[in-house]
Amino acid sequence: MSTTLTEAPAPAPAAQKPPRKVRRRGRLVPYWLLLPGILWLVVFFALPMIYQASTSVQQGSLENGYTVTWHFATYWDALSEYWPQFLRSVLYAGLATILCLLLGYPLAYLIAFRAGRWRNFIMILVIAPFFTSFLIRTLAWKTILADNGVVVSTLNSLHVLDVTSWLGMTDGDRVLATPLAVVCGLTYNFLPFMILPLYTSLERIDGRLHEAAGDLYASPATTFRKVTFPLSMPGVVSGTLLTFIPAAGDYVNADLLGSTDTRMVGNVIQTQFLRILDYPTAAALSFILMAAILVMVTVYIRRSGTEDLV
Repeated sequence: MSTTLTEAPAPAPAAQKPPRKVRRRGRLVPYWLLLPGILWLVVFFALPMIYQASTSVQQGSLENGYTVTWHFATYWDALSEYWPQFLRSVLYAGLATILCLLLGYPLAYLIAFRAGRWRNFIMILVIAPFFTSFLIRTLAWKTILADNGVVVSTLNSLHVLDVTSWLGMTDGDRVLATPLAVVCGLTYNFLPFMILPLYTSLERIDGRLHEAAGDLYASPATTFRKVTFPLSMPGVVSGTLLTFIPAAGDYVNADLLGSTDTRMVGNVIQTQFLRILDYPTAAALSFILMAAILVMVTVYIRRSGTEDLV
């Protein structure tokens, strides 16, 4: 017998480790990519916030100048004097958010599950208001809600204004310069911010879940209550936040569609900054509004039971 001996293959050369400088540069790449965004936030967000915080505790006048005296009583004075405007802002923003949800959810559901080939066309109609100025869109409502217009005449014939007047939302047969006009303007201007997150969340739902619910003899109402709505909660939370937060600080709708009795806190801040020139009070009002919205948003997100925002 002959034995054939095979030589073992030569060991592969060990891979050379990259130099330390190259590895360090690779680790720094993500930080270099984040640097422009961080600088943007620092320059246009953090620094103005710090400046406004220092302004809120200053005393003085525009002629003599302001000095930091740590006068925190400005916060209490501003809140005690303008608390009706704060409550009005929360009320109007809350009503507008509820209306946006009631109007936006069916439309988002239609686009996600029933639109078919019309989906893109309907989406264009949803974002069409963004093609024009926010100011122009708001001014258009002055024509829509005019006293001799079709909308007011129809509401009068249906006796709807009698109910809204009893609720304190309108003034007799007039809609302009009333809370209803302000809420309508807020609802129209911020409705796309509700529809888009809802549509995104509904589109992610697997259609087989609806089929499985039907196979288990669930009615359409039960399927919506047990499957569709719970799975769309991230869109609901995102849409309500994107609607409520800017609506609470808005001043354009209350200024153009409302009156002195419908002034929101945004109108007060604008007046303090640009007309009265009381910068400490305006800065204090801004921080109070920001703190109040932050607390409400935190509680709302925790109560909603979801942190997966669209």
